[in-house]
Amino acid sequence: MPSEQKHYPEAAAAGDPLHFFWFIPTHGDGTYLGTDRLSRRPEYRYFKQVAIAVDQLGFEGVLLPTGQSCEDSWITATGLATVTERLKYLVALRPGVTSPTFAARQTAALDRLSDGRLLLNVVVGGNPTELAGDGIFLGHDERYEQAREFLEIWKRLLAGETVDFKGKHYDLKGARVDFPPVQGPNPPLYFGGSSDAGQDLAGETVDMYLTWGEPLEQVREKLEAARARAARFGRKLRFGMRIHFIVRETEEDAWRAADRLIENISDEQIERSFKRFQQEMDSVGQKRQAALHGGRRDKLLVAPNLWAGVGLVRTGVGTALVGTPKQVAERLREYQALGIDTIIGSGYPHLEEAYRVAELLFPELGITAGRHGLRDAVANEFAVGNYGGSKLAAAAG
Repeated sequence: MPSEQKHYPEAAAAGDPLHFFWFIPTHGDGTYLGTDRLSRRPEYRYFKQVAIAVDQLGFEGVLLPTGQSCEDSWITATGLATVTERLKYLVALRPGVTSPTFAARQTAALDRLSDGRLLLNVVVGGNPTELAGDGIFLGHDERYEQAREFLEIWKRLLAGETVDFKGKHYDLKGARVDFPPVQGPNPPLYFGGSSDAGQDLAGETVDMYLTWGEPLEQVREKLEAARARAARFGRKLRFGMRIHFIVRETEEDAWRAADRLIENISDEQIERSFKRFQQEMDSVGQKRQAALHGGRRDKLLVAPNLWAGVGLVRTGVGTALVGTPKQVAERLREYQALGIDTIIGSGYPHLEEAYRVAELLFPELGITAGRHGLRDAVANEFAVGNYGGSKLAAAAG
């Protein structure tokens, strides 16, 4: 870790284990990007395989994405919570898409069903075209104003209040939630937003501020800005990072796997995607991800072991940490020194890459919980159907 790095008092000690989450690919999965070859449909049976595996491999939780192309995160998480024991579920709370009262009732119900394993990811939305399909026509900053009102109502309801509220976006009287959540006063709120409006909302309202994987200096600047905004409200934030992983026993194998992941993507696909990121979306974070590679295949290594190839065609986080377990662990420790204490990872395909991360990277990070369950996890995968069976059999052996 570079000696000039500043350490932050709320950051975990460099030797402490990170909180490590994984991802449920509710929009589909596969071996390659940009093609249907060796792809996997978004089926609940497959989601269940991934969830059972990561539950027993020692991952703390999973993120379920949201959007037009994804299975609903609330319904999917409800099903998965019944077949897992420890896994936490980070599901999307969408201001504007549903009412705060209905969302509070859903929150309490799923938190009770999962026995307190629910986490909420506040998603305001960054694609006006998709938002229009949900009947949302507010401008960028107006959406954050609406979210602030939404969360105020939502929090008060879950704290047991009967709420009368009259604001710019919501007008309600006598709202209440009769069944409280397990986690009081409400399950934790996670949020990622790179704009000034987003950081203002984070500083005032949420518990965990998320960033997508970016070079260290960019992450440092973003976290310091978020700290300053939280301080205005007398609050402190925790910090997490969403990023992909390509971890292999040798560096050559890792970069070979990265190249293979995008080998079917055409130049036309890259051009169309980059244009869409720049012109159709008003997400500041998405524009920052696209700027890392600029739509060019020869500009994908944006920092040591930080590769922007996923972002050539995929929305959301477009970067991956690529390398040996030791190299990737070193990069994660550098982010940890900035204050990051939670990692939300993913990899293609998500079932096999969960095993690689748990078997190769977790020992380097001091994460040991659940390792005793590897053979049980393999058995459970075969019990619900087999994807990638030869790799799982090798892991069990």
